[in-house]
Amino acid sequence: MIELNDGRHMPALGFGTWQIAEATAALIVRKAFDMGYRLIDTAAIYRNERGVGEGLSGVEDVFLTTKLWNDRQGDPEAALDESLALLGRDFVDLYLIHWPVPQNDQYLGAWKRLIELRDAGKVKSIGVSNFLPEHLDRIIDATGVVPAVNQIELHPHFQQAEARAFHAKRGIVTQSWSPLGQGATMKDARIVAIAEKHGVSPAQVILAWHLALGLSVIPKASDEDHARDNLAAAKVTLDDADMQAIAAMDDPGGRIGGDPRSFAG
Repeated sequence: MIELNDGRHMPALGFGTWQIAEATAALIVRKAFDMGYRLIDTAAIYRNERGVGEGLSGVEDVFLTTKLWNDRQGDPEAALDESLALLGRDFVDLYLIHWPVPQNDQYLGAWKRLIELRDAGKVKSIGVSNFLPEHLDRIIDATGVVPAVNQIELHPHFQQAEARAFHAKRGIVTQSWSPLGQGATMKDARIVAIAEKHGVSPAQVILAWHLALGLSVIPKASDEDHARDNLAAAKVTLDDADMQAIAAMDDPGGRIGGDPRSFAG
């Protein structure tokens, strides 16, 4: 578990649902819960909130995250109400602004509304996703409220050391999306060598690296075997040589996803 800056706790290792279809989400999410996942991450733009909610029907012992999409920053309350209805929940544990979309200049207003939604009990914790230090400084300076989480692209080929340091200074939990580098990182010879050394899978090596850095991580899994494999990464311990070898893999140009300065979806 990771302690958030609002005093609540969040599982470090979770289950991501990006690219999981609505039709199969309920079955996949329920299986993930049954095998031990207690953090489930979805988003309005994933179009699977209803399925995720069905998969977690009757479940209380879960930390559920969803996100505000870019075109709804002008009315976060209505967007959240729609997400809650689809999820079948009275509240979510964590609500994130999915992207800053600075060209629209609505993210500060959206953050103020998230604070109100938290105070009203519709959200237990609030945070952001894909925000750069300049965006974080702006919302913190304007409101005095520090996001509990910033969920950003982070993997061995794009390690975001500066962002991680900034978050640590501000008391923000860094949560990694695309933590496996969308598969490519697992084929890197340096990762493969570490996996062979410890008798574990490349995915477990990468996820163990995230956890060793104190990050939260939300890999998605294409099937049940991969989901079990990912969950078992919490039991893998890397040594200093492993951590140094992975640190050397960092590439400032290794971003796979959108650039937060311009991405609008």
